[in-house]
Amino acid sequence: MPLHRAQITAVHGFVPKDILSNSQLETMVDTTDEWITTRTGIKERRILKGEGLGTSDMAAHAVDGLLKKRNIDPAEIDLLICCTVTPDMKFPATANIICHKTGIKNAFSFDLNAACSGFIYGLITASKYVESGSYKKVVVVGSDKMSSIVDYTDRQTCVIFGDGAAAILLEPCPPGEPAILDHEFRADGSGTPHLHMKAGGSLKPPTHQTIDAREHFVYQEGQTVFKFAVTKMAEVSETVMRRNALSPDDISWLVPHQANLRIIEATSKRAGIPLSKVMINIHKYGNTTNATIPLCLWEWESQLKKGDNLILTAFGGGFTWGAVWLQWAYNS
Repeated sequence: MPLHRAQITAVHGFVPKDILSNSQLETMVDTTDEWITTRTGIKERRILKGEGLGTSDMAAHAVDGLLKKRNIDPAEIDLLICCTVTPDMKFPATANIICHKTGIKNAFSFDLNAACSGFIYGLITASKYVESGSYKKVVVVGSDKMSSIVDYTDRQTCVIFGDGAAAILLEPCPPGEPAILDHEFRADGSGTPHLHMKAGGSLKPPTHQTIDAREHFVYQEGQTVFKFAVTKMAEVSETVMRRNALSPDDISWLVPHQANLRIIEATSKRAGIPLSKVMINIHKYGNTTNATIPLCLWEWESQLKKGDNLILTAFGGGFTWGAVWLQWAYNS
């Protein structure tokens, strides 16, 4: 048993003010509101606009709000993990920049990249630092400026993604109190060809040719990703529930990664959890990658009750996927 269990004690989110609606996309690519809504469930998404603004700026808003909500001095934070696929730059870590912007000076920090599964990977990684007994206050922030890596001439992908950020605070809890209790994670690198960015890394550094070929954007084979995501998200969710003798009736909320409404619905059905107990906000924000799950927690915070059983589940490029069982730690 760990020395201490970790529990989520606060959550806060941020989305940019500028909205990109389906009707606006109709003027940019060959698509329609009906086509987008039917295939994805998305009606609009938020876009971060402004010179010199990046992933760290949205994350800093979320972290600032988190600390103010709990009246915590930034100097009290021991560790900050930033889960992102759109870092401000290759180095330093975006987490370091967030700490600088929020006045967090006594912590160490690093970035974590597991594509759309990054937030739940980061959540469990952070929980282990708390469980060790060495760290008292750990921040996990999921933040992505997906508009920076989306090809707005590709109607298959540009309709899906949006920008946003959200952060949670983890702290140790007394024995028997609601906590993060179990998880099941998986990865399969053979999925790389189906969802990845073709250029920009050490394998294929930027050149005039890679830029001209538009290889610095998200590349996705939608049908393949859809089939894997539905199967794997439901599979790991069921594994966690079965291992802990949890029935669908025991689950207060399923919190799925907001990739596609059809994926969410299919995952809900396979896991046996009715849609009335599924957090869904993809229609407002699209797929914000690492921000989707914590944005759901932020939006539903007022409805969550201490002791509620939550299953968080995600699927991401590469492929990565997983599920987390936690009990909500407080009443708003």
